[in-house]
Amino acid sequence: MAIAVAVILLAMGSVLFFFLSPWYLTPLASNWGTIDDTILITLWVTGAVFLAVNLFLGYVIIRYRFNRRRRARFDPENKSLELWLTGLTTLGIAGLLAPGLLVWASFVSPPKDAHEVEVVGQQWHWSFRFPGEDGRLGPVNNRLIDEHNPFGLADDLAGQDDILVTTPHLVLPVDRPVKMVLRSKDVLHNVKVANFRAKMDMVPGQTSSFWFTPTVPGEYEIVCAQLCGIAHFAMRGRIEVVEQEDFDAWLKAQDTYAELAQLAPGDPAAGEEHYNNCVACHGPEGQGNQALNAPKLAGLDPWYIGRQLWLFRSGARGSDENDRFGPLMRPFATMLPDRQAIADVAAHIASLPDRAVQVSLAGGDPERGAQRFRTCANCHGQQGQGIRATNGPRLAGMSDWYLERQLQNFRQGVRGRHREDPYGNQMVEMAQVLVDDRAVSDVVAYIMTLPQPGAEVASTSPGGREE
Repeated sequence: MAIAVAVILLAMGSVLFFFLSPWYLTPLASNWGTIDDTILITLWVTGAVFLAVNLFLGYVIIRYRFNRRRRARFDPENKSLELWLTGLTTLGIAGLLAPGLLVWASFVSPPKDAHEVEVVGQQWHWSFRFPGEDGRLGPVNNRLIDEHNPFGLADDLAGQDDILVTTPHLVLPVDRPVKMVLRSKDVLHNVKVANFRAKMDMVPGQTSSFWFTPTVPGEYEIVCAQLCGIAHFAMRGRIEVVEQEDFDAWLKAQDTYAELAQLAPGDPAAGEEHYNNCVACHGPEGQGNQALNAPKLAGLDPWYIGRQLWLFRSGARGSDENDRFGPLMRPFATMLPDRQAIADVAAHIASLPDRAVQVSLAGGDPERGAQRFRTCANCHGQQGQGIRATNGPRLAGMSDWYLERQLQNFRQGVRGRHREDPYGNQMVEMAQVLVDDRAVSDVVAYIMTLPQPGAEVASTSPGGREE
């Protein structure tokens, strides 16, 4: 009897929890109210079945509880019961599938006046592409993806005017239908925007699409709803819905493929002049200076140096009130007038000799750190060499005191919380696996045991003189 009462109470309590719970669907911000209707139909059908089955189970437990004077009767076939069960199940499944099929047919059939945007997923980042003045997206191929062609655009006239958005920030006009063309660079992803009731898988080697009309201006989060790797939970972006004129102005400010291709590569000679402003702190060979809290720069990849300088220049880094040393970099970054100057100084730093660094911190356990570094290796490489495809900079060969400080800054949200620093946002989340100061010290100690790629290790002559 107690079991029967428990089953009935659990069933009724689940129903009450559903109706009284404060958690429900996010506010609708698109035209897909029919998807909400379909979800409600599914809840009613499955809820009715859930309640009926559990109440019937409670009834059966009570009705047919143990009785010494009653014998069970074996009845292997009951055609009447089977017909009822088959009929009711058929109606229930039809009620679940029919609305969904109708909505799905509309979900993947955009209106003729819908404008297009391509959504590209990769571990663990979103980027976007708009057609240019010709109204067509140029052909792409994942085999063509490299550092200078991150979208894999083919050498085709249609793609020259395509507008590329490499940050996970998409702007869309309100009350205008948009067709989302989905593509993955590496593994299975799923783009999901809960407020739009929109989600779909992104399968490598093929494209898929859906459409919606944003109806409420505002900002909405993009998440990956497919387990795509270690940093899946940190693969986030945002969609900003604005008025048409604001969207037009934003789109006009974005670079086209042709414009990006025309940018000259960094010139080390030109960058040397800009680097003169950096020498006092970072040293003439970019070796860094702990006394001045200036990290080593030599050995860092130009793409990473350029990104950090741009973040300092724009205020996305070094603007937190709790960041003691980041604000010191901002005035120097603003001396670089444009992207070309940043590329030049990054190229000059890349030309500096990469000398080995010495361990300056004590107390960390490299063996424990090796276990924790497994998570870091997914982005930064097993040897801490950095991986461009995952936007993970090199760690091996960098100053341990600086690594420790930055990991603490990420853990505390001092660095990486700015909305225009998407990779910093990811590091804030990932750094939480380092649960305390000891964990930080351990992983830094392990990084210092990794080979320092490209480092020129100083040799010592028999007389003790460094050569």
